[in-house]
Amino acid sequence: MMKTLNGAVTALGLILLCSSMARAQEPIKLGVLEDQSGDFAAATIGKVHGIQLAAEEINAAGGIAGRPLELVIYDTQSDNTRYQEFMRRVLQRDKVDAVFAGFSSASREAYRPIVNQFDGFAFYNNQYEGGVCDANMVVTGAVPEQQFSTLLPYMMETYGKKVYTIAADYNFGQISAEWVRNIVKENGGEMVGEEFVPLGVSQFSQTIQNIQAAKPDFIVTLLVGTAQASYYEQAAAANVNKPMASSVNVGQGYEHKRFKPPSLANMYATVNWIEEVDNPQSKAFVERWHKKFPNEPYINQEAENSYLAVYLYKQMVERASGSTKKDDLRKVIAQGDVCYDAPEGKVCLDPKSQHMSHTIYLAKVNDDHSISFPKVWNDIKPYWLGSAGCDLTKNDPSAQYTPSSPPPAAN
Repeated sequence: MMKTLNGAVTALGLILLCSSMARAQEPIKLGVLEDQSGDFAAATIGKVHGIQLAAEEINAAGGIAGRPLELVIYDTQSDNTRYQEFMRRVLQRDKVDAVFAGFSSASREAYRPIVNQFDGFAFYNNQYEGGVCDANMVVTGAVPEQQFSTLLPYMMETYGKKVYTIAADYNFGQISAEWVRNIVKENGGEMVGEEFVPLGVSQFSQTIQNIQAAKPDFIVTLLVGTAQASYYEQAAAANVNKPMASSVNVGQGYEHKRFKPPSLANMYATVNWIEEVDNPQSKAFVERWHKKFPNEPYINQEAENSYLAVYLYKQMVERASGSTKKDDLRKVIAQGDVCYDAPEGKVCLDPKSQHMSHTIYLAKVNDDHSISFPKVWNDIKPYWLGSAGCDLTKNDPSAQYTPSSPPPAAN
């Protein structure tokens, strides 16, 4: 009987060992929902490529906790209904462990309730208007308190205090414009005009006339997508000749490469990284990228955000003893030291907001559309949400707040 018992125990041990080894070989699946076609595709193809490059590097080095990464990629075609459809698909049918999704804020807000419904874990790797306080989401892109708090005082000191804003007419443009209004006022400036332009509009003759009549010292441009980018060549043809400031242009849509000089001349953009950033880590990243994607026209900041997000996820899973469960990963984030030496410089996740610190580069577009960097701000933290009352280590409102409607705890 003892021999039989020992044999049974040995067999059970072998079964458990084989089961454990099989689990170790099972891939970790990442859903990738990004626009590979449609109005935003020029800015988002690089996001897919950044995730692919990181996954390839990680798999070549042994994977995550010994498990390979598998990417489940869908083209969302700049269509918010597709974001909703594919988000349900990757969470319900494909059973992915995490999702990397979304360019526009409208797309993010279209899929975010679905992530919450299925208790998924999503990375939004985009510059945006800020304010999302949601435990199911990690944001690796820059936010207004990092970009406008640096950009606008510089522009007002350099060019004057009369400001005109033109912005895309949806939540990104509207909330970003609110940040501009507040920071201009705090710094003793004056808003001499503000316009919200529907997505898809490509004719700007009336806007140009309005700007010329208002005579601002500089223009804040918060335009999004291929159609709205038509403004720059039209403004140059009309001799508007005003300095421009942006949190979104150059870094996302690389308009300085897509349009002929000098249509983007004297544009100042605050970015957390672009291809022209000159440091050893950035240069090595660009070299690896172009070796894999030799036909890439430009590597934008969203591409870098997406690349580094995969490495942040790798660190979280390995520090969670190989677990991909959202609650285990959030325990790692709560420790406050999830950091990575990215091409831009060191970045760290803030546990309260699950947003990221950044190096912020002031990128100036010169007359020939080359880029110079008059100023660099190191380790700019995403301070507003935390100071306003968002603390995901204590509660999860799954809400988006604005400067005029902060979290209840701040009131």
